[in-house]
Amino acid sequence: MLAVLCVVLFLDGMDVSMVGVALPSIGTELGMPESTLQWLVNGYVLGYGGLLLLGGRTADLLGRRRVFLIALGAFAAASFVGGLVDDGTLLVLTRFIKGLAAAFTAPTAMSILTTTFPEGPARNRALSIFTVFGASGYSSGLILGGVLTSVGWRWTFLTPVPLALGALLFGLRLIPREHTRAEGGHDLWGAVTLTTGMLLAVYTVVTAPERGWLSPLTLASAVVVVGLLTAFVYIENHIAHPLIRLGILRIPTVVRANLSLIALMGSYVSFQFIMTIYLQNVLHWLPMAMALAMLPAGIVVVVGSPLVGKLIDRYGTARLILLSMISLSLGYVWFLVAAGTTPDYPVAILPTMLLLGGGFGFGFSAIMAQGTDGIEDAEQGLAAGLLQTSGQVGSALVLAVVTAVLAGNSHPTNLTAFRPGLNFVTAVAVVGLLLNIVPLLRRGRSAVTRGEPARSTV
Repeated sequence: MLAVLCVVLFLDGMDVSMVGVALPSIGTELGMPESTLQWLVNGYVLGYGGLLLLGGRTADLLGRRRVFLIALGAFAAASFVGGLVDDGTLLVLTRFIKGLAAAFTAPTAMSILTTTFPEGPARNRALSIFTVFGASGYSSGLILGGVLTSVGWRWTFLTPVPLALGALLFGLRLIPREHTRAEGGHDLWGAVTLTTGMLLAVYTVVTAPERGWLSPLTLASAVVVVGLLTAFVYIENHIAHPLIRLGILRIPTVVRANLSLIALMGSYVSFQFIMTIYLQNVLHWLPMAMALAMLPAGIVVVVGSPLVGKLIDRYGTARLILLSMISLSLGYVWFLVAAGTTPDYPVAILPTMLLLGGGFGFGFSAIMAQGTDGIEDAEQGLAAGLLQTSGQVGSALVLAVVTAVLAGNSHPTNLTAFRPGLNFVTAVAVVGLLLNIVPLLRRGRSAVTRGEPARSTV
């Protein structure tokens, strides 16, 4: 069963990185500018992030096995259609539908895992294996994306289809049926207001540089975003069965885990977008060369993630997440310092990718463990969905800001044009670092005041 779940995460990671490598080729063939190309990334992550909470709740109510298998079939169908369309808008739509499908497979897979493996060493080991497959999928997707894009970018959409169908067939046999399910109902209005608000927020940020930040349309759009998100909070506080039980956000470790995942994924997805455009469009690297340049990060995650479960048992999640944020921040700072106007691969790019791989490898499993520890089985789908929502929606919003910052440089000739976006990515990672170092410092000072040894706890 764990193998089936891991294959689906592998597929998700592979799909994201393959399409990332193919972006310049897609833009050239379909005539899509960078401001539109980013919707191939954001259309997926917003469909994914916007309905993750509904996906997790639906799995708790209707049965994890049923929801997982239906969504996996929809993912395969959207992948197939995406490989056939010739219109940029339709291509973005298929990515959005794939994101919607993943919004149900991802939290369902996580809740199947966390309800099958008991809290402690068994769950930590399962989560570390789960992470290895995600990283392996991402790394494999980089290589496959380079190879397939050289043949034709459509193959980056069609290749996941047989893998998804294979996982579907094995899932029918290997994922057990649940004997008990959560009680209650769906919060459809909460899902609608959250998803619409997030989509409109990203659209507002992306289009603001062209329209003007103070233009009537931009301001009106911002007002509607605030209204939708306010309505979402109101609904969650007054409905009998909310999409998010807001009381879960009173748990400090849950809040910190969600914010940490925003910093981790938001900064990395945006950095990959910048590097993909820069290496292929400015330096004119072949897709395969670009994929190999970014591969070391995935290799570090694959090698290091199996150790994370034991490290969590020994040191707790707080220290590992802090180590992750240090590595992540150092990677971006090093690139800013060493890159110059035309970065040298051994000096600037390779060390950066190794540090980013260390940040993701140590951080992802530890963050997922911190965000689900102590949560009852009936709300594991909610906790997992909340974490993944934070990661995906955070990625979309950070990428939208980066795209807006870079909007004025339509024909960049060197790395200088991308530095404002890189500065923002670095700032996001540093905020994640501060978020995790302050509680440890406070805890250490409190322990010293009481005359106890300073220790980190989850």
